[in-house]
Amino acid sequence: MNTVDAKRVLETALICAPQPVTLRELRSLFDDVLGSDTLKDLLLDLQKDWAQKGVELVQVASGWRFQSRPEMRVYLDRLHPEKPPRYTRATLETLAIIAYRQPVTRGDIEDIRGVTVNSLLIKQLEDRGWIEVIGHRETVGRPSLFATTRQFLDDLGLQSLDQLPMLEEPESQQSLFKALEESDAQELAADEAAPAGDAPLPEEPQGETDATESDGADAAMAADTAQADTADLSDAADAADAADAADAAETTDTTDTTDTADTTDTDGAAKQAEEGKP
Repeated sequence: MNTVDAKRVLETALICAPQPVTLRELRSLFDDVLGSDTLKDLLLDLQKDWAQKGVELVQVASGWRFQSRPEMRVYLDRLHPEKPPRYTRATLETLAIIAYRQPVTRGDIEDIRGVTVNSLLIKQLEDRGWIEVIGHRETVGRPSLFATTRQFLDDLGLQSLDQLPMLEEPESQQSLFKALEESDAQELAADEAAPAGDAPLPEEPQGETDATESDGADAAMAADTAQADTADLSDAADAADAADAADAAETTDTTDTTDTADTTDTDGAAKQAEEGKP
């Protein structure tokens, strides 16, 4: 088989495949006659052939696949305007912790986030195929160790965890989460085209409060309380000052009255003494 025919076979198989195809599976197309190095060269040639088109050939963790280019996203959304379920901040934070710190236990996640992790949240990520249990930590209770899956890397378009963006840069975090949401949108579109009966994505678990929101509410409450206490103290101080002023005024009035009475009594006694002289 010549190179042109071999590329046509690879191209057809990859376009028709619903999932990424591994090199071993691609070799089986040619009865293992072609070696891995030859297949890689043919795949690289195919990448160049599709370089100027709206679809590209990429290698992900599970193998090779064709996918639409990111700049085509705005046009594809017009075919399926329905938006996929959006994940909460708690869900994305939990997923990011597992991706960058794996393997981790549920306790590790709670220590990092500072809040209790909802069991439904973990189940949602497992049902989505992004995380899985890979073992147990040899400690009290033998807690499960969670790690990300190949599906997680495939949805991000990555070959390995080494290609994850550095999270020190905020734009890297946004691109990571956006890629996951776009992957959901693509799968939602595929589900709509598939026969009815497919199970819907699990709903977002409720009941978990983010640490930031809780801290903000506590801070606001503390500020209000502090202001109220300050106002109360100020009112009490004003009342005390008013009471002291009133007491002082009463004392002054009493003193003036007493002084006046004493002066009157003295003048009267002096007058009586003068009248009694011979």
